[in-house]
Amino acid sequence: MEHHLLSIVTFMPAFAAAILAIFLRGDDAAASRNAKWLALITTTVTFLVSLFVFFEFDPNNTQFQLIDEADWLLGLKYRLGVDGISILFVMLTTFMMPLVIAASWNVEHRVKEYMIAFLILETLMLGVFMALDLVLFYLFFEAGLIPMFLIIGIWGGANRIYASFKFFLYTFLGSVLMLVAMVAMYAEAGTTCIGGCEVSLLTHNFGSESFDLLGIQIVGGMQTLMFIAFFASFAVKMPMWPVHTWLPDAHVQAPTAGSVVLAAILLKMGGYGFLRFSLPMFPVGADVMAPLVLWLSAIAIVYTSLVALVQEDMKKLIAYSSVAHMGFVTMGIFAVNQQGLDGAIFQMISHGFISGALFLCVGVIYDRMHTRDIDAYGGLVNRMPVYALIFMLFTMANVGLPGTSGFVGEFLTLVGTFKVNTWVAAVATTGVILSAAYALWLYRRVVMGDLIKASLKTITDMTPREKWIFAPLVVMTLYLGVYPAAVLDITGPAVAALVNNYDTALAAAEAAAQTAQVSN
Repeated sequence: MEHHLLSIVTFMPAFAAAILAIFLRGDDAAASRNAKWLALITTTVTFLVSLFVFFEFDPNNTQFQLIDEADWLLGLKYRLGVDGISILFVMLTTFMMPLVIAASWNVEHRVKEYMIAFLILETLMLGVFMALDLVLFYLFFEAGLIPMFLIIGIWGGANRIYASFKFFLYTFLGSVLMLVAMVAMYAEAGTTCIGGCEVSLLTHNFGSESFDLLGIQIVGGMQTLMFIAFFASFAVKMPMWPVHTWLPDAHVQAPTAGSVVLAAILLKMGGYGFLRFSLPMFPVGADVMAPLVLWLSAIAIVYTSLVALVQEDMKKLIAYSSVAHMGFVTMGIFAVNQQGLDGAIFQMISHGFISGALFLCVGVIYDRMHTRDIDAYGGLVNRMPVYALIFMLFTMANVGLPGTSGFVGEFLTLVGTFKVNTWVAAVATTGVILSAAYALWLYRRVVMGDLIKASLKTITDMTPREKWIFAPLVVMTLYLGVYPAAVLDITGPAVAALVNNYDTALAAAEAAAQTAQVSN
């Protein structure tokens, strides 16, 4: 069974979605209730099975583990595996999805289709983090747009059609450039095997027909161009400034569960793509473009933090906050050292818990008042003390308060960046101050003060279901804040291998360039 654990985890939600689509009939209350329960049970079981993957995984082994592979259509390879980088994103996905389904319990419109969309989306997200074949990765990566497009377009707010098409077009057009680069790599490789593209950092050629992407000698400006093509796709997905404008619209219009998935998991695909493909496959291109990416990240942190300060919609403020925090991620990744990469991965995992919880906090009061306007609230601590406490915890975590997981990721990325470029680190540090400004400003206006507005005088505190949803997020945010080794011990060996291979590739490229210069 252990050879197929990854396939079981990946496709269990899709199997449940097929059962819902084929066997569940009717649109009455009983059918809706059954759809919710099947989705919740499936995502919970998927998480429990993923724990077997986690406990089977050996963090000291830097090769891909638990590999499940088979020949596929048209000579393509089906190959799944996990290493110290991808295993945590798999666990984040399976951990968050039961909470997302539980947060959707009040959905009443086309419930069966809603649950099917989220179950299929979980399968596609897991496939992205497990795929060891470039073509398979691309299929999972692109297919994930479809259910999210439907979730925003069908169950979103008043301007949902505009937001869903903007989301789809931005992310799809960025990925087209990656497809062009894949075709160019295939032509460069000079082989008939399209799909067997091994992306392992340490092991090569699982099958006799496959070729190792890292073994393809792409030199000079061609490598930089290919890096830019892949970079465009991943930068839009994160999203990086200035291609971030689709995210606030998508967050504002998406239902609460859609915003949670978007912030907690989907945005991480961009950072994961940088780690899995951009750095190991195009080290020379990454080295050439790194200074630009570092400054773009620093600008993103400061600019989007300032934009967040003037927002009147709670979701839009948190959306801009997400862009700022993703700036720390790209900054750490392209510092390309142990602290920077460890911090970037930690920040992505931490941000999954914190941003997901913040969007859930917005959803709690939106379900009661049906408005996200900050001015519509004030003094909620008088009627909702439990909500005020939980909102405060995640506000402080978002700011990066020591003792919460938000502090560790930001600190490590800043340390890693400081070793490479002190000015970028200095500019980015101002984002920490600005994040405190907009986060505390939001909290004060929504929660603190006297309860003046008549519409809020009957608002009720969190229900037991809502408290249970937040409980795991509270635990993980505090646990990783006081014991970051739970993540760093897993990522450390894989990151060290990535940095070593990157430095070796750069040294080899530099030596080859010097040799060519001497011969000329």
